[in-house]
Amino acid sequence: MNRVELRKVDGDEAGMRLDRWFKTHYPGLGFGHLQKLLRSGQIRVDGARAKSDSRLEEGQSVRVPPLGVDSRDAAPVTSRTIRNKGDGDALASMLLHEDDKVLVINKPSGIAVQGGSGIVRHIDGMLEAWRNKRGEKPRLVHRLDRDTAGVLVIARTRQAATALTKAFRERDTKKVYWALVKGVPKRREDRISTWLAKIQTPDGDKMQVVDHGRDGADHAVTHYRVVEQAGQSLSWLEMEPYTGRMHQLRVHAAHIGCPIIGDPKYFEADHNWDFPGGIQKRLHLFARRIVLPHPAGGKLDVTAPMPPHMVQSWNLLGFDENAAGGGA
Repeated sequence: MNRVELRKVDGDEAGMRLDRWFKTHYPGLGFGHLQKLLRSGQIRVDGARAKSDSRLEEGQSVRVPPLGVDSRDAAPVTSRTIRNKGDGDALASMLLHEDDKVLVINKPSGIAVQGGSGIVRHIDGMLEAWRNKRGEKPRLVHRLDRDTAGVLVIARTRQAATALTKAFRERDTKKVYWALVKGVPKRREDRISTWLAKIQTPDGDKMQVVDHGRDGADHAVTHYRVVEQAGQSLSWLEMEPYTGRMHQLRVHAAHIGCPIIGDPKYFEADHNWDFPGGIQKRLHLFARRIVLPHPAGGKLDVTAPMPPHMVQSWNLLGFDENAAGGGA
């Protein structure tokens, strides 16, 4: 670029630091060069001198002098530049909802949301395939356990990520999970309220119900109801976590004496209980539905179909998906 430009700050860039704005639009511009241009007043915001940590507002005008580097194409955030066709196709097959602010996918069981020890492929890494032409990668705003299938919300822009993260933090969301559990809870519908703390085990981190006041303990609240049951041996629970602690639903199900079928960490069956024939030994927990404020206004309400291993179990037990009614 060999001429002065005036560029408008768009809505998704509101609150962004000026140096970050330049890094986004002109990735080839070095930090030292940027500082020199700011000190000499060649870079201005709405005609006034600015500092690298100045926060931008929507609609402001940034004076950009000749930089000697190329501008990254400011394509609309709705465009997808496929960097890895395999990951791009896999994500496309999971899509439940897509607009210019939000993606919602049906995460399969067995795929981690983020990387960690021994994890090679995960959703966060796969999202590299969907960086747009401005270089923005879709952002995670909440998590699901590796073996939990279902609804996963992803922000397409920085502004959407801020709004969605706030909704989760302030619990302005409704999350509905389905689980197949051992036995039948004593109460058909109830509220589980405990304190949970992380403990180290030879098999990795686990959560444990502990007394109030213990170091590192967090309050966890879950609502549940029994939708259907197969005699006294198995039941289908609809669970709504009010808080979002690690393994919360799995620990709470075990806490009321009804651990989730196929849970390798929290299922401890007695010697008189046999695993039902025809049911896969995989975690029977699934994020069925989510309702939350959409960053552009209104509500986002998305429901996911059950994963194959749970469809198989529901068919075997004669459960009717429609029995959950309006709660799902």
